[in-house]
Amino acid sequence: MGAEILFVDDNRLILEIAKDLFLERGVSILTACNAAEALELFQEKEIAVVVSDNHMPGMSGLEFLSALKEISPETIKVLMSAYADLATALAAINSSEVFRYLLKPWNEEEVIEVVEEGVRRYHLMNTVRREDDNVLRSLAQTIELKDPSTRGHCDRVAIYALKIAEYMRLPKEVQRQIKYGSWLHDCGKIGISEFILNGERTLTDEEFETMKMHAVWGADVAAKAELSAVARNIIQYHHEKYNGTGYPDGLSGTGIPLEARIVAVADVYDALTMDRPYRKGYPVPEAREIIRRQGGIDLDPEVVEIFLSVVDKEQIPLAKENQEEIGLVLSHERGTPHPHGGATA
Repeated sequence: MGAEILFVDDNRLILEIAKDLFLERGVSILTACNAAEALELFQEKEIAVVVSDNHMPGMSGLEFLSALKEISPETIKVLMSAYADLATALAAINSSEVFRYLLKPWNEEEVIEVVEEGVRRYHLMNTVRREDDNVLRSLAQTIELKDPSTRGHCDRVAIYALKIAEYMRLPKEVQRQIKYGSWLHDCGKIGISEFILNGERTLTDEEFETMKMHAVWGADVAAKAELSAVARNIIQYHHEKYNGTGYPDGLSGTGIPLEARIVAVADVYDALTMDRPYRKGYPVPEAREIIRRQGGIDLDPEVVEIFLSVVDKEQIPLAKENQEEIGLVLSHERGTPHPHGGATA
C-alpha cells in the first residue's frame, strides 16, 4: 500500500466531510479524532500528508505536528484552525515545519490543492531519498574495502537491527534512519589506517585510542552531512556499554539512545559470527550464549532478549563452525584490544 493522507479533527462531522470530499476524487483517506489516535496510525502506516485541526482536547494540533518532526519528519504537515491567529501560524511554520496553514471553514478546492501539492512534495522527497540510499550504502561498502574481513558487515548489521526495530514496532521513519545509521555506524574508520584496522597483533595504547576515535569522527561527518539525530546517535554511541564502561562518553543504561543500543547488539553478534584475521567466526549457539551473558553488562538486556527471540523465530544463519575459546572475544568486539592482535573497535 502506498503513502496515505490523514485528517485529524475532534469534530467527526468534519472528518466525514473530508472523507466524502476525497472519495469523490477516488481517494480514500485515514481519519483520527485526536492526536493520540493519529500517532498510533503512524506506527503502522506510511503517511504522506497530515491535515490537523489545531484546537483539540489533549494535545493541540501544533503540539502534535511538532512531535511528528521526530516521529515522521518526511510527512507533509498542514495545520487548520477556525481562528485567524497570526501567532499560531508563525509558530506552526517556525517550530513544526508546517507546509501550509488553512482557515476553517475551509475552501474545498483549496484543501484539495494543498493536499495534492503535499503528496507531490512527499513523493519528490522520497525519490531523492532513494538516491541517497544508494549513496549511503555505497559509502558504507567503500569503508569496508579498508578492512576486507568486514565485507558485508554493514548490510548484515542493518538487517539484524531492523528486525529488532520491527519487533519493537518503532515508527517506520525511525526504522529507516536505523538502517542508515547501521550502514554508516563505522564511517569514522575512513580516517584510520589499514595498518591499525588489519593488524594481526595487539594494538598499542595509542593505536587503540586512535581506533576509538572513529565513533566521534563518524558522528562529526554525519552531522555535517545533515543526517538525522537517530543515524548520528547510532554512529556516535554504538560502542557505549550498558554498564557505562564504553566510549566515547561513558553513557550507561537507558542513557544510551535506544537506536544505538539496538545496533550495538546487531554489531556485536555479526562480529562474533564472522571470520576475522585473528580468529574464526563462532557458531550460532556459542554466539547466542555470549550475547545472552552480556545482557545487562555490555548490552541492553531487553534488546538482547528481543534479538535472540527474532533469531529463533527467523532461523537466521549467522555463523561458521570453529573450536576457538570464547572468553575474551566479546571484550574485543566491543572495543578492547584482542590478545592475539587486531581490533574491530
